[in-house]
Amino acid sequence: MIELPSAQAAARRRPPAQKAPAESVPAAAPQETTRPPSVRSRTARSDTAPASTDQGSRLALIQQEVAACQLCTALASRRTNTVFGAGPADARLCFLGEAPGADEDASGVPFVGRAGQLLTKIIEACQLSRDEVYILNVLKCRPPDNRPPQPEEVANCRGYFERQLAVIAPEFICCLGTSAAQALLQTDQPIGKLRGQWFTHGTAAVICTYHPSYLLRNPSAKRHVWDDMKLLMGRMGIELPSGPAEA
Repeated sequence: MIELPSAQAAARRRPPAQKAPAESVPAAAPQETTRPPSVRSRTARSDTAPASTDQGSRLALIQQEVAACQLCTALASRRTNTVFGAGPADARLCFLGEAPGADEDASGVPFVGRAGQLLTKIIEACQLSRDEVYILNVLKCRPPDNRPPQPEEVANCRGYFERQLAVIAPEFICCLGTSAAQALLQTDQPIGKLRGQWFTHGTAAVICTYHPSYLLRNPSAKRHVWDDMKLLMGRMGIELPSGPAEA
């Protein structure tokens, strides 16, 4: 079985950092090994800070609406916290899941349970960290017994997750699982038919893969997720290690 590369293996293969044109470096000087400066946001220039701050303010306003939402009466009456999203407001890459679980409902933070821990390993295997990507769900409240979102619940939350994505304006979106992919792409195709190919949502390139919770039940599917991540990172310009390792 092909396993996801470990974060340690990925760290040894991170690409060299790009140097500013104005620097003068002796030809014999070794290059540092680090992540590309453009991974976290669309540009690393300091003059983008006001735009990022504005994006954060707009997301905060949507978050306030979500916290007060009562559209899904059954979900709102059971929730401990709404789960809005986490990550930089100018992220190049967003991961979109389906709904919060028990751990997320308790903490108000997306993907912090067992599936979230596996997602973190996947992100790190891609030479990224969680603070370099934005993570959100279609639903902002936990469904009872972690059942899949119902169509009316997706419709009630669509305005929230669509507006989040519009504010962040990511270059890439990775849908995790059938519910997230079907909600974003508005299709009834199962994840097995959606993965391994590219779609578009607004200006973002979209790729779909299995949800981490599915991988916990079906570890052999990790190799498919790793294939999808190689496709995604290749398009983002991030070189990944080729050798398998324990995740």
